[in-house]
Amino acid sequence: MNKLLIVWSTEEVEVAKKMVLLYGSVILPRGYWDEAHLMIWGPSARVLAENEELQTMLKTVQESGVETSACIVCSDDYGVSAKLEALGIETAHTGELLTQALQNDWKVITF
Repeated sequence: MNKLLIVWSTEEVEVAKKMVLLYGSVILPRGYWDEAHLMIWGPSARVLAENEELQTMLKTVQESGVETSACIVCSDDYGVSAKLEALGIETAHTGELLTQALQNDWKVITF
């Protein structure tokens, strides 16, 4: 089974729109990967919570079947945990998920 973990940490909106969320929205429907997870970590949590266009794009990613989570430490620090949870994003200790993915042969890309 081909599994992909996308770690999104940049606060650059254009990178989010033109790579992270664009690619994330097509990878399962097009059969590029069997399973995919988008991890929101660091400043991307704040940017996502504040940007409605990114939120709309994220919804498309989620509707395609990509799982989503956000670093709870980061989202708490930015004061956006409730906002991210309202967007259907699980807040969790993402270091554990990243470690599990690396140890279980997931492919990992970071932005």
